[in-house]
Amino acid sequence: MADDRFARLKRLIGPERLDVLRSRTVTIVGLGAVGGYALEGLARSGVNHFRLVDFDQVSLTNINRQVLALESTVGRPKVEVARDRVRDINPDCQVEILNLFVDAETVGQVLDPQPDLIIDAIDSLNSKIELLVRITEQGIPVISSMGAALRTDPTLIRVDDIMDTWKCPMAKRIRKRLRRRGVEGGIPCVYSTEDIDFAYSGVEIVDEPEQGHDQGIERGRVRQILGSLPTVTAIFGLTIANLAILQLSSLEKEK
Repeated sequence: MADDRFARLKRLIGPERLDVLRSRTVTIVGLGAVGGYALEGLARSGVNHFRLVDFDQVSLTNINRQVLALESTVGRPKVEVARDRVRDINPDCQVEILNLFVDAETVGQVLDPQPDLIIDAIDSLNSKIELLVRITEQGIPVISSMGAALRTDPTLIRVDDIMDTWKCPMAKRIRKRLRRRGVEGGIPCVYSTEDIDFAYSGVEIVDEPEQGHDQGIERGRVRQILGSLPTVTAIFGLTIANLAILQLSSLEKEK
């Protein structure tokens, strides 16, 4: 019966590539609206080793858009909820959790040992920059999520190197800061070209409370919480998962 769990995936990509996918290790940093769905897609695709990083607890305001947020999970650490959900999908999956805030002091712990792929679903810009710079320095494959908040049109979601993105205010701001740190590209990201009436300047913008913010932990500058749809944020996360599946299994998209 255990083999039946991924039988349809095996029919699509073949047993050899499924075995490769099962052998991979993925680190997901940020288990909110985007990261949660990225995890969901990968757990249901046979990835058998995860390191999950977040510092938040599930809150009632998460329920409209986060797959991990339920009445029964409110108040619990997101990493623990995520671990339990993955094991409920695939009991054989090995899941390591790190309930910590990502910054210059902790990023080394997140990246050691190095995984086969890192998914960056952090909302806080300062933490995101620190992670992306260190990933680039160490040459670790990554897929990064840009801003999914304020968007309503899923047909405008795109995939590009971060230096080639356009009409995404978050990506524009991140590009500038990465260049100051010597990073000139090599970071694939999922973003939207939808026009929004918002500028990511003057405040630390997050799509939702930052890691640990729900627990009363204040870090950095003033934050502004942005509205978002469950549909668009989920498509961001599942797009990342789809890219990861193809990359980790060495399966190329059909032209």
